[in-house]
Amino acid sequence: MTRRASGSMFGLAYGDALGKDTEFLDMRRIAERYGPDGPRELPGDPALVTDDTQMGLAVGEGLLDAPGDASLTPELIEPLWRRRFIDWARSPDNNRAPGNTCMRAIGGLAEGHPWVEATVHDSKGCGANMRVTPVGLVPGLTDEQRSGAAQLQAALTHGHPTGLAASELTAYAVWWLRRDLVTPKELPSALRERCRVRRTVYHERWLGELWRRAGADSPEEFIARGWDECLDALDRLEAALRAPDPAADPCAATGEGWVAEEALATALLCFLMFPDDPVAAIRRGAASSGDSDSIACLAGAFAGAHLGMDAWPAEWAERIEYADRLARLGRAWD
Repeated sequence: MTRRASGSMFGLAYGDALGKDTEFLDMRRIAERYGPDGPRELPGDPALVTDDTQMGLAVGEGLLDAPGDASLTPELIEPLWRRRFIDWARSPDNNRAPGNTCMRAIGGLAEGHPWVEATVHDSKGCGANMRVTPVGLVPGLTDEQRSGAAQLQAALTHGHPTGLAASELTAYAVWWLRRDLVTPKELPSALRERCRVRRTVYHERWLGELWRRAGADSPEEFIARGWDECLDALDRLEAALRAPDPAADPCAATGEGWVAEEALATALLCFLMFPDDPVAAIRRGAASSGDSDSIACLAGAFAGAHLGMDAWPAEWAERIEYADRLARLGRAWD
């Protein structure tokens, strides 16, 4: 089980590609087209991905843009992510039905507005955490850096506290799995505990006055709302895991994944039903009634962080879109 950073980045892309064509299909049509277990093979050569992988690459490459001898700070990384997000928004490859929230917020960033003005304050869409995997793969970060960076990359476009909390949980799930700090079985409890201990921790250096612009009475009240909503989603996850049904639509148990906390919970459900079979995990994510590409891409990121690159079909790495960029990030952090 080696090359876990590569396994996670490629897993994100594999899940994204597998779920791309099922995102707007209901379960009946998915079963008619692919069978009850969902698509088996990456479609196309190259196998195209969506904005989920494209923005994950933007986050990862922004981290690589940072000087190697510098500590990760919001002052350092915000302009790098801003530039990467703007470049993505203007790219001719940005033709994969990008999210309205991301495009609206990045439009404000491109006009030079401070990010706390440009962000969409009431949005907790899954675009906040579909792209955060690289923050969970970078070695050597302090807890404050990993937490603050995970929340900041979300806050650049999605200003709702639940998007921030779900992004931090996603990053830590990736980090813990790739470092064997928790087992898959222990993961839900570890995430629930993080919700409790971080409930009133507001990263003022990273988030500035975001809480004021959202109309909250205090920074603690603002961020606690996000952690509470994530904890509710993890409650549904634990209930589903008490009697898991690998053949059922995972969205029926933990939500359709259009919002951040549901994308996290449903992706975790897909991964945790198949912790030793990464292809089955992303197939289950792709064969779902909700935001299938985002659910499957997060399930793939978790599975790859846990099992490493060698757990994926070898020939997929030759066909996935952006393979060279994914490999560069993997090499940097393996």
